[in-house]
Amino acid sequence: MPQVAVFPGDGVGPEITRAAAELLQHVRPDLRLIEATVGGAALERGLPALPDDARALSDASDAILFGSVGLPAYDSKPLAERPEYALFLLRRDYELYANIRPVCVFPGLENASSLKPDLVRGLDLVVVRELTGGIYFGKPKEQRIEDGVEMAVDTMIYRAPEIERIARTAFELARGRRKRLTSVDKQNILETSRLWRRVVTALAPDYPDVALDHLLVDNAAMQLVKRPGDFDVIVTENMFGDILSDEAAILTGSIGTLPSASLGTKGTPGKQFGLYEPIAGTAPDIAGKGIANPTASILSAALLLRYSLDDEANAKRIESAVERAYAEGARTAELGGALSTNAFANAVIARL
Repeated sequence: MPQVAVFPGDGVGPEITRAAAELLQHVRPDLRLIEATVGGAALERGLPALPDDARALSDASDAILFGSVGLPAYDSKPLAERPEYALFLLRRDYELYANIRPVCVFPGLENASSLKPDLVRGLDLVVVRELTGGIYFGKPKEQRIEDGVEMAVDTMIYRAPEIERIARTAFELARGRRKRLTSVDKQNILETSRLWRRVVTALAPDYPDVALDHLLVDNAAMQLVKRPGDFDVIVTENMFGDILSDEAAILTGSIGTLPSASLGTKGTPGKQFGLYEPIAGTAPDIAGKGIANPTASILSAALLLRYSLDDEANAKRIESAVERAYAEGARTAELGGALSTNAFANAVIARL
C-alpha cells in the first residue's frame, strides 16, 4: 500500500493540507496517509523543527504532502531555530534538487491578474528551480566581526553535475510540452552563471527537438510581465528561481492557486520521491478562519500522484476538476468569492 507523509505545518497549512489530503484519499482510497508535526507547531511543543518521528515517517513513505511553515514569532531566530528549518533539512537530506512550479491561469480568472487579461489568458508555463545548490547552501555562510567591522558572508557555489541534472530535468519537461526552454542566469557578472550557461548550452544537442534560449535574470524578470505567454519552461539556479517563480505566481492573480513539486534522487523515474507543497506562505492573519484557498495544496496532491505514484490519470482528474470548478464560478475570499476552504475542496470533489 503506497504511503504518504502529511506535514500540515503552521498558519493556514493545516486547513489547506487536510482539504487536499481528503481529496487525495477520495481519488485513491488505497493510499495510507499519516500525519506528523513539523515547523512552528513542533517548536511550540519543545521539539526541533523536524522531529525524529517526522523524519522516520519520511523515510518510510513514497512522498510528502507538505503544508506551509513559518511564524512571525520566529523571524529573528537563527535558521536552525526557525520553522523553515524543517523544509531546509528535508530538501538537503533527501537531495530534492528539482523544484517544479507550474504557473497556469484558469479560465475565468483572467481578470484577477494585475496584468491585462489578454496578456495572461491561457497562460501555461513551468519554472524549474535548482533547489539544493547555490547561495542558499554554499559555505561559508556566517556573520562575523573582522577588523572591528561587522560583516556577513554567503557563498554561491555550483558544480557542473548539479547544473547538468537540473538542466536535463528541464529539457525533458520541455520535450513533453511546447518544446521551448529558457535558461536564466547572470553570466555577464557571475562566474557561477558562466559555468551554468556553458553546461546548459552543451546539453542542447542531446535535445534537438527543444528550442533553447538564454536570458539574463533582470531581463527575464521584465519579460515575464511583458510577454508571459511566450514562455514554456524556465530553468534557473536556486535564488533566481525563488524570485522568478514568485513573480510568475502573481501573474495568475493569486499565489494561493499555485502548487510545487520538489523531486530528488530517491526512487525511480516515474516514481520519484518528492515533497509537494503550495508556494504561498502560512498567512497567519487568516489562520483558523477556514477561508484560505486550498487550490495550490490540491494541485500539489495532483503532482504527487503524477511524479511519485505514476498515476497520471488521477492527477489529470484533479486538475480538470479544479479547472471546471473555477470555470463554473467557485471562488474563495481572496478571489472575490464566498466559499470556505472545505466548501471549495468539496466543489472540486463534486467535479471529479
